[in-house]
Amino acid sequence: MPHALHARLPKNFVLEERLERYGRVIELDPAGWRGRWASACAPLGAAPFSEVRLDLGCGKGGFSVEAARREPNVLFVAMDSEPFCVAYAAQRVTESGLSNVVVVPGTGMRVREFFSPGELSVIYLNFPTPFPRKRDAGKRMASMERLMDFREVLTAHGEVRLRTDSQPLFDFMLTQVPIAGYELLWQSRDARAERPDDPASEYERRLGAQGAHVLALTARPGPVPERVEQTAELSLAAYLPQDLESLQGLAYAPHGMEATVENLRNRAVRRRSQNASTFGE
Repeated sequence: MPHALHARLPKNFVLEERLERYGRVIELDPAGWRGRWASACAPLGAAPFSEVRLDLGCGKGGFSVEAARREPNVLFVAMDSEPFCVAYAAQRVTESGLSNVVVVPGTGMRVREFFSPGELSVIYLNFPTPFPRKRDAGKRMASMERLMDFREVLTAHGEVRLRTDSQPLFDFMLTQVPIAGYELLWQSRDARAERPDDPASEYERRLGAQGAHVLALTARPGPVPERVEQTAELSLAAYLPQDLESLQGLAYAPHGMEATVENLRNRAVRRRSQNASTFGE
């Protein structure tokens, strides 16, 4: 969940009360369900779900609920580390009446604890926090390290599906896919235009209204590389346009990178001012 988009809470919002009210759809011990999500979450007397998918960083749950409504035979695990998002997602799931969504507090760092090998068919990364600074790169969900973790819980033909408003994060992820031994199945720099009927999260709707384009890719694990070594530049500032003049006219700054873009804009202004002073002497 992008830090810049934390939900505004109503005055009467009490987190503990919300978590208790909608606790029926929240699983507080996901590690205890490892290896049996499809059968344990199926309605009483029903066959196990045909597959299990993880919406990692589910936010307020809009994407999970819409996707689950379209595919009732698939179990969607909506996971988020932010307690307020867990509460909102649980409320949305409860009010939807759907039985194929479960909400889990947790982070992508623990997927191997929560799921067994080959248990997930799809991992969705919808607008993950970019963490643009090099020193914070280890926190990114869109990274070689996480892709290596994901391959341990994905089925033989499982997929990782990324959607983001951040061109730098997207281009960084394109470097990570081959390093982790994944095959790129699809990519788009305007995914909503190409696939208008795909479910949308709250963030996608909100960011789209602000002028963002959705960049997306789908990747599948291939053979495990003999050697996995990070060779890409970790600072996302390196993936911004090299033409600083274009930054001056950039109307939309990816969420989580506003400060980086503003710093580069200011640097460009100072550089132009210094050059003008030099040539004017």
